[in-house]
Amino acid sequence: MAKIKVWDYLMDKINNDSAVHLTLVDPDPIKQTAQEAGIIAKYATEAGTDAFMVGGSTAFGILDETIREIKNQTDLPVILFPGNVAGISKYADAVFFMSVLNSRNPYYIIRAQLTGAQAVKMFDLEPISMGYLILEPGGTAGYISEAQLIPRNKPQIAAAYALAAQYIGFKLVYLEGGSGVDREVPLEMISMVSSLIDIPLIVGGGLETPEQVTAVVRAGAEMVVQGTFVEKTVLSDNGAKLTKIIKAMKKEAKAKSN
Repeated sequence: MAKIKVWDYLMDKINNDSAVHLTLVDPDPIKQTAQEAGIIAKYATEAGTDAFMVGGSTAFGILDETIREIKNQTDLPVILFPGNVAGISKYADAVFFMSVLNSRNPYYIIRAQLTGAQAVKMFDLEPISMGYLILEPGGTAGYISEAQLIPRNKPQIAAAYALAAQYIGFKLVYLEGGSGVDREVPLEMISMVSSLIDIPLIVGGGLETPEQVTAVVRAGAEMVVQGTFVEKTVLSDNGAKLTKIIKAMKKEAKAKSN
């Protein structure tokens, strides 16, 4: 099967459904085997997710196997979400070619990108440029990327970063509080950022209920990411809780667009 244009696919989803659900799978054998990741992908696809992000801040060497197992179970796009240059795989369809804009370390702003750019070209991956912003509490992503975490009560800082990302030329902005956190991105911050930028906004971190996800979409997110929640629930309930969340999200997005 020829590689699809993932960016066009995502934009079509936004234009037609008004919101995109992304399932994040961490290729970490401590969390799940590659085979279990494939099963997660199967149930997430049946639940209505639109695409898969594969990656994490601390991936331990089963990236290729994880992507192959996911692709055995679904035809949905697989987008790399690399924590560093080791997060590049020729088996994916695209890569979020991202910069942690509020990192204190130039490695996560541009040096990892210059190191990985040739691999992206050699593997014929579709690069989707993304400005990545991490706010408090930050979780593992904040710690590993040495982020100067954006305070939760300072939405204007996130909005200024996001607008700068747009002006630099990034296609997307991703706001998150870090993997495994128990607090979602504040709605006021989402609203301020989305009202200021003209590029799609992705929001992730701490989203576990239909109410939380619909509120995030209502506030202005065009894409929603769930990872830890999926890891915790899908294998035990065959995606039942995830199905309810995605249905509620899509319904809210449709209502908002009408």
